[in-house]
Amino acid sequence: MTIANTSIIHPNVKLGKNVIIEDFCIIGAPPRGKAPGELETIIGDNSVIRSGTVIYAGNIIGSNFQTGNKANIRELNNIGNNVSIGTLSVIEHHVEISDNVRIHTQVFIPEFSILNSGAWVGPNVVFTNAKVPLAPDAKNNLIGPTLMANARIGANSTLLPGVVIGENALVGAGSVVTKNVKPNTVVYGNPAK
Repeated sequence: MTIANTSIIHPNVKLGKNVIIEDFCIIGAPPRGKAPGELETIIGDNSVIRSGTVIYAGNIIGSNFQTGNKANIRELNNIGNNVSIGTLSVIEHHVEISDNVRIHTQVFIPEFSILNSGAWVGPNVVFTNAKVPLAPDAKNNLIGPTLMANARIGANSTLLPGVVIGENALVGAGSVVTKNVKPNTVVYGNPAK
């Protein structure tokens, strides 16, 4: 295990074998309303956390995980094995990420999103989860997109709240996805068709 002297590891963080944590990372940061160490944080074997990454407490992360520089991963996510989260990407809380998912640079994934096994998300993709932003009950009605197994999202695309991208489907670069995408199909454009 290699942990840079400039990184902060909070209490109740469990690191697997051969984990590398580069400079200026914060691991197990308590979210608002939680004390340091109140939530267990687990990072699996052979993971690489690159410089400037912040991982909040309560994440359960599998083996062979890696981040790019300055990734931000909020609390209470379940992240599988062989997952990569790129530089400057933001993963909000209560996100489910299965095994073998690749999330590229500067991706935004809000709470209650689901990414199933083998999903691939290109750079600068934005998921959304509020159907009516700033509505009085918006926070009670959040629903993120769902990517089924091996779904692929091209660069600079936007997925609206609650859309389901079917198994093996491909969303072309620059698309705005406003409705569900059937399995084994290709869609593109604004709105994606």
